[in-house]
Amino acid sequence: MRYAQLVIGPAGSGKSTYCSSLHQHCETIRRTMHIVNLDPAAEVFNYPVAMDIRELVSVDVFMEELKCGPNAALIRCMEYLEDSLYNWLDEELENFTDDDYLVFDCPGQIEIFTHVPVLKNFVEHLKKNSFNVCAVYLLDSQFVTDVTKFISGCMVSLSAMIQLELPHVNILSKMDLLQDKSNIEEYLDPEPRIMLAGLNQRMAPQYAKLNKALIELVEQYSMVRFTPLDLRKERSIQYVLSEIDKCIQFGEDAEVKIKELDEDMDQLEL
Repeated sequence: MRYAQLVIGPAGSGKSTYCSSLHQHCETIRRTMHIVNLDPAAEVFNYPVAMDIRELVSVDVFMEELKCGPNAALIRCMEYLEDSLYNWLDEELENFTDDDYLVFDCPGQIEIFTHVPVLKNFVEHLKKNSFNVCAVYLLDSQFVTDVTKFISGCMVSLSAMIQLELPHVNILSKMDLLQDKSNIEEYLDPEPRIMLAGLNQRMAPQYAKLNKALIELVEQYSMVRFTPLDLRKERSIQYVLSEIDKCIQFGEDAEVKIKELDEDMDQLEL
């Protein structure tokens, strides 16, 4: 069994920084982890790139060929990736062995993981190649300063969760840059009634029914739970990684093998 994180979130939410810090942390604890660039518009990396979509296609190529802007070109690049799953991707995956752990650094355009089926089909292909996959959604901690922004971020996360149908871990990123942390606990596992009261206070009375429906929707899917991530603290990175490992059952095979080995040794002694 192989393992993978699909790192998603809005542009500027800190996905590449997260991937870089995660790689550094794993190097420190002597754990092997490979970072894959899935952003055809990326230029600078602070981590070693084990796989790079730019070897297959780049945004500049489609911008020139289709005479379109960067967003349209990026969507076309991802569709091209989808068409290349059985050749380019499979060939690249042959370079990795069982028990390898891949982290896919995805583009920041939310359409990629909320509206079009590209990443969903990409994930299904990974599963066929014996990968356990977890979606890691990053939300900038600046969103917790305003209940309306927070609900907006939650709805994007919920949309991605429904689209991808994966185990899902929500992370509040850039906690080291958040100056006022006094109300952070209210947003990590918020009380629906408090959120609803905050929305009604900020918005006009005619939106009361809409606010109630939004809160009920978020509560129904039980996804309004965020884990704060402070990249300055190794314990914070380790905690986030452990939560993701639980979702993809990383390490369970190793524990089973050790248990079986112990049982075999006991039989030999008998």
